[in-house]
Amino acid sequence: MPVHNRDIAEQFSRLADLLEVEGANPFRVRAYRNAARTVGSHSRGMAEMLEQGEDLTRLPGIGQDLAGKIRQIVDTGHLPLLDKVAQRTPPALSELMHIEGLGPKRMKALYEALEIRSLADLKQAVDRQQVRELAGFGAKTEAKIGRGIERLAGSAARTKLMHAEQIAAPLVAWLKDSEGVKAVEVAGSFRRRQETVGDLDILVTASRSSDVMERFVRYDEVAEAVSQGKTRSTVRLRSGLQVDLRVVPEVAYGAALYYFTGSKDHNVAVRKLALKRQLKINEYGVFKGDERVAGRTEKAVFDSVGLPFIPPELRENRGEIEAASMGRLPVLVELDDIRGDLHCHTNATDGHHSLEQMARAAQELGYEYLAISDHSRHVSVAHGLDSRRLEAQIAAIDRLNEKLGGLVLLKSAEVDILEDGSLDLPDAVLTQLDFTVCAVHYKFDLSRKRQTERVLRAMDNPHFNILAHPTGRLINEREPYDIDLEQIMQAAMARGCFLELNAHPDRLDLNDAHCKLARDIGLKLAVSTDAHSTSDLEFMRYGIGQARRGWLQADDVLNTRSLNALKKLLRRS
Repeated sequence: MPVHNRDIAEQFSRLADLLEVEGANPFRVRAYRNAARTVGSHSRGMAEMLEQGEDLTRLPGIGQDLAGKIRQIVDTGHLPLLDKVAQRTPPALSELMHIEGLGPKRMKALYEALEIRSLADLKQAVDRQQVRELAGFGAKTEAKIGRGIERLAGSAARTKLMHAEQIAAPLVAWLKDSEGVKAVEVAGSFRRRQETVGDLDILVTASRSSDVMERFVRYDEVAEAVSQGKTRSTVRLRSGLQVDLRVVPEVAYGAALYYFTGSKDHNVAVRKLALKRQLKINEYGVFKGDERVAGRTEKAVFDSVGLPFIPPELRENRGEIEAASMGRLPVLVELDDIRGDLHCHTNATDGHHSLEQMARAAQELGYEYLAISDHSRHVSVAHGLDSRRLEAQIAAIDRLNEKLGGLVLLKSAEVDILEDGSLDLPDAVLTQLDFTVCAVHYKFDLSRKRQTERVLRAMDNPHFNILAHPTGRLINEREPYDIDLEQIMQAAMARGCFLELNAHPDRLDLNDAHCKLARDIGLKLAVSTDAHSTSDLEFMRYGIGQARRGWLQADDVLNTRSLNALKKLLRRS
């Protein structure tokens, strides 16, 4: 059974977790985390690269030792060192570390003081209010851990969109190779570009449905064939994700694609429109009595109820049907509209690639500009830049811009917003930048009032331009901090500042509702990747998916503009 990049990345991540609980050298832990990130985000398979004799040490952060461990996993399916460390540690501990409020030090304290070995143990300790009695915890931390337990239980059934893509792509390719297959498409929340998906719904048109079904259940990632029929089968993959496959006739393909794309609320609302026309819509087509009057294409389904085609990202019954009926659907932003990225990192801090490597990757994407926004000094874990190092980077950017053709590197920094609302770097160095990306990286537990005031005070600084990942959330891992986003957006409008839609698939921060709120207020957003490697620049598509779910048009996005137009917008008067 072939080993995929995600398998290697998962083993490195788990090893890093376990070593961190044991109190291992933090540089060693970070090396495994960086390796997991490098492998997990790489566009080519490690197995393929090894088979072709390529040198893995050319990958960022991969030395001889890690390259050897990757080969071990590719050859055997597992990492002996992970097996060895796992034998010393209760298996649930690495999972528990991802609960908000916990980390390696606190997990070790719980392990030793309360003999916490499982999620059930931890929940019982929280319910009995035992956690608050330990030094360094308290009632507030105990409550946060309790909320984290609930969130962990609730998120277990949802897969992040990027991971779902990594799972779906080889399966779709496998199905397309089946003889007689004419079309394959993933529907459901995946097609609507929701940030997480519960399962995968795949539709196929084929001349021989039985051949497709047989090939489907023989896919090498299938852990269990739940059911197998002539036109529908269900499997559970090794990843735990359930996949439903339906083979539909071409005459009904559009109706089936529409129906299984959803959402349920959208479909119910459209069916009500159909009933007024004495029509019935289901996965088999649009019917007037027993006669099928539409169904071959989605456009035909919408035409039958007097609506223009509604993009899948909008189908949530949140006003899109009314807008469509009045001819007011937005012309949604496209990936091709993006002319640059306004938030990325280099190996000067916690990124994996150099200035020039990031620049060349942006050139390959056809970008006009790329902003280098490495961390400021307060983020010590990321080796944040102080004034001296940032000024050296500014000079390096100037030198590189002299030899780059067709791309301009913009001088920026991801400047920490301190607890009192001041910025982490002095005005004397901030004034040398083209613009700043400012962010909250600690003290997430402030009250709503204090957190909001903190960001508002930061915005008062004339060097503040863009608020990065404005709620601080990590999907399935960390709740957003409590902040009045509408007040922040209104203040940004008044001050000539902007907010970021962070396109990293672990964040997608702002969410779709926040994007719609910004659009309604009239605030333009920067869709940026927060890239820490050259391959991360391709995360832009996730941000565009989220932007489309938030009804954003090209004009609503800062970085759809030319460099000159962008600079004018970023210039605070």
